[in-house]
Amino acid sequence: MDLALTIFLVLLIMVGIMAACEAFTNAIEWLGKQLNLSEGAVGSVLAAIGTALPETIIPLIAIAGAWFGGHPAGTPIGLGAIVGAPFMLSTLAMFVTGAAVVVFARQGRRSPDIRIDPIVMARDLRYFLVTYGLMIAASFLPWHPVKIGLGIGLLGLYGYYVYQTLKQPGELGEDLEPLYFARKSELPPMGLVLLQLLASLVGIIGGAHLFVIEVTRLSGLLHVAPLLLSLIVTPLATELPEKFNSVIWIFGRKDTLALGNITGAMVFQSCIPVAIGLWMTPWVLSPVTLVSAAIALLSAGWLYFEVARRSTISFWSLWRGGAFYLLFLGAVIWGRI
Repeated sequence: MDLALTIFLVLLIMVGIMAACEAFTNAIEWLGKQLNLSEGAVGSVLAAIGTALPETIIPLIAIAGAWFGGHPAGTPIGLGAIVGAPFMLSTLAMFVTGAAVVVFARQGRRSPDIRIDPIVMARDLRYFLVTYGLMIAASFLPWHPVKIGLGIGLLGLYGYYVYQTLKQPGELGEDLEPLYFARKSELPPMGLVLLQLLASLVGIIGGAHLFVIEVTRLSGLLHVAPLLLSLIVTPLATELPEKFNSVIWIFGRKDTLALGNITGAMVFQSCIPVAIGLWMTPWVLSPVTLVSAAIALLSAGWLYFEVARRSTISFWSLWRGGAFYLLFLGAVIWGRI
């Protein structure tokens, strides 16, 4: 009975997160429109930061528990969540987005080709490869003061990345759905846009928090190992906003927003949470964590060399992330790493 109830609650919370994500994408588009931002800036910065909040909060709570609450398991759980989030984005989130393209294309709702802004996407992936690579290298540094300095450097890199993305010329299209909080207004007031954005973020973060609680309970009922929970299950739960948002934008044929939401979150996750981890933990990654990080780099690097040369990619380019995810998942389950 407990197992059935927990599964039901997990599914119910997923529906709530999806509704919050729909309201978020609607509000973030109107915010970008009123600020005269490009699609790349809206997807890679505004949407990415907003939907990255849930998986950023989880490791902070875990690490803070190790610092102030005397919970030694908090540090490995926090590290697993920090490293696992970009791994999920660069593999499973890409696959889900590619699967959405195929489903909607077969329904006649869109083209099977994925139109991208090669400048924006290549920049996102380039920054990710550098910052995530530095994150891996930091694990082998024996001096904590150097790690603290590297964390400060990552914050500076992210600030410069945001500056470059926001100054990118361009604008959002005209085919925006009416703001849900102002259905009859052709140009909703900024106050209502911000109110809907805040309400949807509260729904996303609250839903993700509840989702992690129920997934943790479910993993206990199914006897899932703590490492598997921190490295795979928890990031899987907290990455739901990016996946849902990207599917919504893929349905609306807004591919730059859909992929920018993922790649921008990858950059954010490889800078801000990593910097905090470098400051507040010894930052010594386990072998299984290093393997997941290496797979994330391989998946992102392969995609980078494709998008740097063309303005369209096929769903196969995104499905490859699913193959990398299954490879790692199978290795963990069968105890080969």
